[in-house]
Amino acid sequence: MKILVLRFSSIGDIVLTTPVVRALKQQVPGALVHFATKPAYRGIVASNPHVDQVHCLSGPLAELVAELRAERFDYIIDLHHNLRTRLIKLQLGVKSSSFDKLNLQKWLLVNLRIDRLPRVHIVDRYLAAAAPLGVKNDGRGLDYFIPAQDEVDVAATLPPAFQRGYVAFAIGAQHATKRLPLERLIELCGELRQPVVLLGGPEDESAGHTIELAFDQGAAPTAPPVPRLPDSPYYFPQSSPPAPQTSIYNACGKFTLNQSASLVRQARLVVSHDTGLMHIAAAFGKEIFSVWGNTVPEFGMYPYRSEFRVLEVRGLACRPCSKIGYEQCPQGHFRCMRDLRFDLELPPAHDGR
Repeated sequence: MKILVLRFSSIGDIVLTTPVVRALKQQVPGALVHFATKPAYRGIVASNPHVDQVHCLSGPLAELVAELRAERFDYIIDLHHNLRTRLIKLQLGVKSSSFDKLNLQKWLLVNLRIDRLPRVHIVDRYLAAAAPLGVKNDGRGLDYFIPAQDEVDVAATLPPAFQRGYVAFAIGAQHATKRLPLERLIELCGELRQPVVLLGGPEDESAGHTIELAFDQGAAPTAPPVPRLPDSPYYFPQSSPPAPQTSIYNACGKFTLNQSASLVRQARLVVSHDTGLMHIAAAFGKEIFSVWGNTVPEFGMYPYRSEFRVLEVRGLACRPCSKIGYEQCPQGHFRCMRDLRFDLELPPAHDGR
């Protein structure tokens, strides 16, 4: 049986499709699994051993449709469910099923603060789209496959202090309202009090450099921390020995996505906004501190089958303000990030990962 899976973007969404792809390949007898996506995400899919062939939307939709028509698929599983995928299904004319995007329920929560969202992870909604083929959730979580040439040798790449263990901090996100402001990124790094590898794309390199300078040669953070209460796990009376200090390695823009995934895989734990590297961390079963701003975990895209803690401002009247994000806070105050408390309970630092 030849099956086409449609998901054009983005990093995290494609990682979240991996349980479906694996189930199709392993549970449908004789399944040939093809995946259609955008060229920017081909590398995520091409290294997956459960995918037999990748097709890319690199030009007009008609060109992709012609390429797909030649494959003579038996079934289409639409995990994107937008206008383009509806056109593809219409023109290929084969049996198909689509996942429920819950757009109405999300609109009600964003605009009217009426919560009708089911407490179901998006992975399970993806799997429901494949249920007509008899597949079931195998309980094995997400996959992420790193080609051997993209594995990062930490001993040869990172400074000596980081080779004994580090926290991976994914500081980027597609939209500004899903990212902590720079001064709060510095503050959170200070709370970690151990080696921190900053991860992000070239667009995050400048912010990473500023964070690195804030801790250079033991410098204190440039923004004052949230006052520590006596019952906080990070309260140290004056008679106590000094706390361990944060050190920073700015890896933003220096590594490919697969190489960044390798650094995530080798980290002690991961701090991330609501973004693709958070889901990659979940694929490796990492402990995750998940930072949420204008979006909320109730949308169903929290770390899947991985130990995690959510850092968010609950009860904020204007949150969520979008199911995706904005380039600036619509209210102007950005309280969802500026009021966030960093109540961390970190495992003790140790050598090795």
